[in-house]
Amino acid sequence: REAIMVAIQISTPVMLIGLVVGLIIALFQALTQIQEITLVFVPKIIAIFLSIFVFFPGMVAILTAYMEGLADRIISLQ
Repeated sequence: REAIMVAIQISTPVMLIGLVVGLIIALFQALTQIQEITLVFVPKIIAIFLSIFVFFPGMVAILTAYMEGLADRIISLQ
């Protein structure tokens, strides 16, 4: 259960940025009547890569805390 919560904490910021960028692009396409497929994917990929780059230190901190707690629990069982 805790591993699922950690996965959700790590993925939520990146997924939200992808969602927001997708909504902005969809709105732009609806307003301008431009239906180009690559117009959706390229900005979304760039935004997701940039968000991973920005949020990576926080992701590592969350994973490190989870793994330290897991290792402490494993050691305490022995």
